[in-house]
Amino acid sequence: MADKIGYARVSTADQNPQLQLDALEAEGCLKIYTDKATGTRADRPEWNSCLADLRPGDTLVIWRLDRLGRNLADLINIVNELGARGVAVRSLTNGLVDTTTALGKLVFGLFALLAEYEAALIKERTQAGLAAARARGRKGGRKPKMTPELIDKVSACTTPAASPWPRSPSPAGSPP
Repeated sequence: MADKIGYARVSTADQNPQLQLDALEAEGCLKIYTDKATGTRADRPEWNSCLADLRPGDTLVIWRLDRLGRNLADLINIVNELGARGVAVRSLTNGLVDTTTALGKLVFGLFALLAEYEAALIKERTQAGLAAARARGRKGGRKPKMTPELIDKVSACTTPAASPWPRSPSPAGSPP
């Protein structure tokens, strides 16, 4: 039997989730989970309990999309993971976002394409910036800890003939 499971979240302890809770109750949610934590935290305890409670065929009902995550990529990942488990997502204030409908799936597909396009643009800009820096003679990465003088000292110490320390005698039976 498919159930509606509600999830509400406010960012700080002094905020009141009552508006969200009223809307989720009016929607007929069987259970409602409420977190008082920022959306950027992945370890929200009530969110984890909500995820564990969702079964195939259930619908996760939220008041607004931003209650699930802070950025589009995170939101798309959550919806895709839930979809793979057979769980639909419905937002009460974002009318087009309802993965139980064809239009809702289309909207999420468009979001996913836009997020993928944005990631590709970021990669292209990063590669172009690195190439421009290399053309100006800049190298990326951390500065080396070893100076050329230290490298020379280590090299001298690892060459047996040049080592300033005496060699220890070889154990009996082993070649010198």
